[in-house]
Amino acid sequence: MQRKEFLKKVATRDASKLKVGIVVADFNPDITGNLFEGALKALKEWGVKERNISIFRVYGSFDLTYGCDLMLRKHKPDTVVALGCIVKGETNHDHYIASALSHGLTGLAIKYGKPVSFGVITTNNLAQAKARSRGGTNHGEKAAIAALQAALLK
Repeated sequence: MQRKEFLKKVATRDASKLKVGIVVADFNPDITGNLFEGALKALKEWGVKERNISIFRVYGSFDLTYGCDLMLRKHKPDTVVALGCIVKGETNHDHYIASALSHGLTGLAIKYGKPVSFGVITTNNLAQAKARSRGGTNHGEKAAIAALQAALLK
């Protein structure tokens, strides 16, 4: 695709020919549910057909790498959106989970040659997570748009 074609598709938000996978963690469901709804909203706005959206649910954010790998192998989407929420606790577990997850998702993008968007919010508390999963700051919506833009580069 030439640069002009790409810019036109992005400007018109035309992702109607793309297949998209969404893998969402169920831990902190009030937060991840909002991220999921935001991602679906963006996909709809960009013209992704409902039949071209595959969805997997996993337990927690650490499990997103496996879910995304399975999604890429089984459904062969053009892009995958990983959605989760990691909240700081009394230990440094959040750093370890976020680091392992970001490395894992990056590895999948390289392995399959397909964009895997990081729609995982990492916060110090639930109030921050709620703020980043709603309205204009919904990171699920932003992650879906990033995934679509990257997929359209092909």
